[in-house]
Amino acid sequence: MASHRKSRPTGSRVAGIRTPAFATAALTSVALLSQSANAAPEADDKPSLEEVEKKVDDLYRQAGSATEKYNGAKEKTAKQRKRVDTLLDDVAQRTEKLNEAREELGTFAAAQYRTGASAPDTATFLLADTPQDYFDQTQLMDRMTGRQKVAVDDYITQQSETMEKRQEAAESLETLTESQGDLKTAKATVQRKLADARELLSKLTAEEKARLAAIEKEKQQEAARKAAELARQQAEQQKEQEQEAAQQQGSGSSSAGSGSSSSSTVPDSSYATKADKALAFARAQIGKPYVWGATGPGSYDCSGITQAAWKAAGVTLPRTTYDQVNVGTTVPLADAQPGDLVFFYDDVTHVGIYIGNGMMIHAPKPGTYVREESIYYDGESSIHSVVRPA
Repeated sequence: MASHRKSRPTGSRVAGIRTPAFATAALTSVALLSQSANAAPEADDKPSLEEVEKKVDDLYRQAGSATEKYNGAKEKTAKQRKRVDTLLDDVAQRTEKLNEAREELGTFAAAQYRTGASAPDTATFLLADTPQDYFDQTQLMDRMTGRQKVAVDDYITQQSETMEKRQEAAESLETLTESQGDLKTAKATVQRKLADARELLSKLTAEEKARLAAIEKEKQQEAARKAAELARQQAEQQKEQEQEAAQQQGSGSSSAGSGSSSSSTVPDSSYATKADKALAFARAQIGKPYVWGATGPGSYDCSGITQAAWKAAGVTLPRTTYDQVNVGTTVPLADAQPGDLVFFYDDVTHVGIYIGNGMMIHAPKPGTYVREESIYYDGESSIHSVVRPA
């Protein structure tokens, strides 16, 4: 007999409920949509172009800070190495003199041995590690001739000074090792920050790089606008000062206190002469690449070119930005004159040389070249101070 049971419908079960075939397809679509929704946050994890730009700028700034630490450590290491070399040379010379003094005493000992006079005492002296301690315990000095006493005194002096210099050299070597460690750490930090920046930039698409270039162009245009505004303000201020000076000359006034508040910051002609030489040198370097830690002549970092420029004018500046900022006279930004140094950021890790009209010559960052640029290149808030170095 044929079975009277109803056949099972095709499909599958979900949570114990039978589902038809079309329902299964619907559930599959829902599952796929759910997967897409879950994958969406991963796409959102990608930083925006503005975030990438900020991160890269931060990395370059951190690299700049580490570069100045590297420059300082390198300078300190060089000085310390020179000191160590000098001390080691001194120790070598003193050791040679000490050996000569020992040989002279040995001559006395040999002579005493041949005559049988005081040979044991002198021999014991020559073998003593601390002759002075030995003399304190014996009456050997009383039995020596005048010439022998002079020789012994010279030996004691030479030994004492040699031991002091050896200790000083050992301490200097320890300091040198610490400086070399600081130098190595700073170098590794610079390299790591630059590698991180390059990695971020390498992940950008061609379209994103084009947009980033457009953003940078807008920043430069705004910086140029602010530089022009500063130039206008400085020109007006200069005109007012000239008019006031003419009025004072016409009235015969020579009162020291009648000038404007900024007149005291106007440099004399000798400064202008030096500044012209520094700026001529700086302009000749335009187009040369930025290389961290470089001081020329083929490449520079920011403090390297300011140091070299003012050296060309006969003025010696320290190597690092945070030392250069303390040399000279700080002046208001409105009173900045060609040749002045403009420092940036709270940690004073960048510097340029002012050329007038709100512009400067500087070595910006890795991947760029020495160039003329607005002092507002990274915004007004980035300017730390203006210093007149001579």
